[in-house]
Formats: sequence, C-alpha cells, structure tokens
Amino acid sequence: MSAKEVNIIKNVKTDSALGFFMFLAYIGAAIYFIQQSSGGFWEVILGLLQAAVWPVYVIFHVLTLLGA
Repeated sequence: MSAKEVNIIKNVKTDSALGFFMFLAYIGAAIYFIQQSSGGFWEVILGLLQAAVWPVYVIFHVLTLLGA
C-alpha cells in the first residue's frame, strides 16, 4: 500500500428517527408520572423509573387482553 492510497469508511445511521421518538415518549411519560406524584424527591425518582419501564406494562396488558 503506497502513501497515496487512503481507505475511506463511511458510517451511516438510519435509525435515528426511532431513537428520537423513543426519547420523546420517555420525556412525555416522565412528565405524566411526575405530575401524578406528590412532588417529593423519591416520588420524582420513582416517576422517572416508571417512565423508563412503562412500555413493558403496556405490552403485558395487551398480551393479557389477547389471551396470550
């Protein structure tokens, strides 16, 4: 390989729209769960944790309704 030869690698991400949607969903869920709390420190922390795992509960209840 001579000094003039250069290898160029392009890295293209195509999944950024889904990540942005999930980020917005987390922010919306965090706002909802924090508003439902009494506003104490640990209630806000619990609201943030609930916002992170709420899709699990949605899928569980959907599967329960479907009889799975």
